[in-house]
Amino acid sequence: MLKNLLSTPLIVTTMELMMILIAVASIFLVFILIAIVKMFKLKAENKKLMQTNAFTDYEESIKDIPSGHLYGDN
Repeated sequence: MLKNLLSTPLIVTTMELMMILIAVASIFLVFILIAIVKMFKLKAENKKLMQTNAFTDYEESIKDIPSGHLYGDN
């Protein structure tokens, strides 16, 4: 029986192929939509963090640190 299944050619109709393609495309569409939503959330969080004082305090603290280079970078 297994030999008969392996020896028969696998014929996929146009309708079956279209259903498979629609299923795969819809899965990718869901992934793309999730990525877009995450992108907008991260963008909003980044904007919120840029408006806080922590970012400006961090920039000012970096200015106080001298350069780590030893070759006359004063």
